[in-house]
Formats: sequence, C-alpha cells, structure tokens
Amino acid sequence: MSSTETTLTKPADGTDGTGDSASVGAGLDALDAVTAHRRPLGEALRSKALPPLLGVLVVIALWQGAYSLHVTSSYKLPSPADVWRSAQDLWYQGTLLTIIWTSVWRGLSGFLLAVVIGTPIGLVVARVRPVRAAIGPVLQGLQSLPSVAWVPAAVIWLGINDSMMYAVILLGAVPSVANGLVAGIDQVPPLFLRAGRTLGATGLNGARHVLIPAALPGYLAGLKQGWAFSWRSLMAAELVASSPDLGRGLGRFLEDSREFSDMSGVLLGIILILFVGIAIELLVFTPVERRVLRNRGLLAASK
Repeated sequence: MSSTETTLTKPADGTDGTGDSASVGAGLDALDAVTAHRRPLGEALRSKALPPLLGVLVVIALWQGAYSLHVTSSYKLPSPADVWRSAQDLWYQGTLLTIIWTSVWRGLSGFLLAVVIGTPIGLVVARVRPVRAAIGPVLQGLQSLPSVAWVPAAVIWLGINDSMMYAVILLGAVPSVANGLVAGIDQVPPLFLRAGRTLGATGLNGARHVLIPAALPGYLAGLKQGWAFSWRSLMAAELVASSPDLGRGLGRFLEDSREFSDMSGVLLGIILILFVGIAIELLVFTPVERRVLRNRGLLAASK
C-alpha cells in the first residue's frame, strides 16, 4: 500500500484519537461561553438613557397640556415651570442640597444599620428551626405592617429626635432584609452545604464563604426591598414628626409646603423623593445586581 493510500485511510483525528476529542471539547466550550461585545458609548446611551428620558418628556408634556387646558385650577395643578421656579428658589437660598442630603444621610445610614441587624437575624431564622417557627411569622407580619404605624409609638418611646427616626427606619427595613436572606438561603442547593462541610466550612465560616454567597440573589432582592422600606419609613417619620433639632428633610419640606398651601412645593417634594429613590436604585443596586448575575453567567458582559 502506498503512503498516499495510508494517509487517506487514517482516521480524521490522527492515530491517537486526540484531535477529534479536542475539537468536540472546543465546540462544547464555545456553546457554553458567553460572547461579550462591548457596545459603543453612543449605542449604550441610546438604549439605556434615551427611553427613560423620552418617558419623562412625555409625562411633562401631558402635565403641561393638562395645565394649558385648565383641567383644574392652577392652585391644584401648577405648571412644570412653576415647580421649576420653586426648585430654583431653594437653590438660590442655598437650602435645596441641604434638604436632600438630610434625608439621604438618614436613609442610607439607617439602611446600613438595618443590614447589620437584619443579616444575622436572617441567618439564625433560616438555619435554626425552633427560631424560625417562633420568629418567622412575626417577621412576615412586620414586613406587611405600614411603617407610619410605628411613628406614634416611636415618638412616645424616644421623643421627637434622630433616635425616633432611626427606630422607625429599622422597624420597617430589618424584616425585609432578614426575610430576603431567609428566602435566598431556602433556595441554596443542599449539595453546596454538604460540599462546604466537607471542605471544613462550618459555622460562621460556612455562612460567610458558602451560605451567603450562594444565597446572594435572594439576599440582594431583600436588600433592595429593605432600602425601599427604609426610604418610605423615613419619609413617613419626617412627615409626621417635626422639631427644630431634626433639621429639614424632604418629608418635612413636603409637609411644610402642604401647610402653606404651596402646591408647587408639594409637587417638587414628591419629585425629589422619587428622584432620590430612583438614583439610589440605579447607582447602587443595579450595578451590584448586574455584577452578581454576570459572575454567575446569567448576564452577558455587554449588558
């Protein structure tokens, strides 16, 4: 037999069969890999920033249209320009940023304190059955209780001061953080826990290196809900409680505008409260959530 015939009769993968195996393996890797294409900045801005901007412009246009058509009196529905002038007045007075920062600082610091308290509570409730049977329903009930209901009790217990504000925030946010962690832990595959114990990750080390990382998606959802409850609890407390020692936050500004029948100030307060909530969501939680999903292969790098 000639050398040419010998070459033609050899297997396509060579004499040892490794070529075909390598090809199959490379093909499987290609199927599993997520192709990451970095989109141009202009395209990213058009796809992410343009739709919300258009939505805001549509709302402003409808608002201006209702004002121009005199759907109701200007006392009840001022124009967007009137609200803008109210914001300018606060800016020129040097109080706009102070009002916003007073509430943002209270909300964020109260939320971080709620995370510090709610995380160990969630761990204990999720892992200790008697504690879960006793406290689990209470946490669920507290999560459904409107935060404003705590304000009168907190005022009587602590007085009208910052301690009262933080107490209302904690009572509103801690149950959400704890329940989110419990829900996340309930979804952790038992195989992960057994593998962690095999490697020596038990107790606090197991919770730190296995349990919480595995439960991170559910825990993150609880954190987002905890922030929402923190912000709403704070606004409820600022609306109800008033004292010179508390300073002037967004909730207090909103209530002051109502007392003076300043509808432009009322709408400005509502817009600022909404703006802060959206900003924290976009600047803090959305990047963290994308990072978690990307690390787990659930989100392409370009998104």
